[in-house]
Amino acid sequence: MFDIGFWEIMIITLVALLVVGPERLPGLAREIGRFVGKARRFVQSVRSDIEQELQTEELRKMLKGQEKEIQALKSMMHETEETLRGDLKETEEALRHGLDDAAETKPTKNLDPEGQPAAGAPAPEPEKKVDGRPRIQRVPVAGNLDADLLTDAPPAQPAERVPAEGADDNGTANKA
Repeated sequence: MFDIGFWEIMIITLVALLVVGPERLPGLAREIGRFVGKARRFVQSVRSDIEQELQTEELRKMLKGQEKEIQALKSMMHETEETLRGDLKETEEALRHGLDDAAETKPTKNLDPEGQPAAGAPAPEPEKKVDGRPRIQRVPVAGNLDADLLTDAPPAQPAERVPAEGADDNGTANKA
C-alpha cells in the first residue's frame, strides 16, 4: 500500500503528540487502530465477495456446458429411437409379406416347434385367418416402445406330466 518507513512514522507520532497532547494521544491511537481494523475488514470482505462471484461465474459456465451436453445426448437418444422405430416397422412389413407368402403355400408335413417332422402327431387344426392372413399374435416389448411382432407359431402348450410307475395321480410315490 503506502511506502511508509520507520522515520516517517516517528515524525507523524511527534506531530500528533504536539497537536493533540500527551493526555489524549492514547485515545486517538485507539481510534486510529479501530479505523484501520474496519478498513482492513472491509477490504477483506470486498475481496471475498469478488472471489465468490468469480467462482459463481465459473459454476454457471460449467452448468451451461453440461446443459449443452445433456441436450446433445437427448437428441442422440431421440434419433436412435426414431431409427429403431423405423427398423421395427420395416421388419414388421417384411414379416407381413413373408406371412402372406407363407399363407399362399400350404405345408405338406406336420412340423414341431423346432421345425422337425412330428412323429405320429395328429394334424393340427388350421388356424383362424383374418382377411386371408394367418392370425397375428401381439408380443409385449419392454419399455415404452410399442411394437407388434408377427408370428404364426401356435401358442406354447404346457407339457403333460406322466406319473411315474408306482405313483398316484398327483405324482407322489405310494408308500405301500
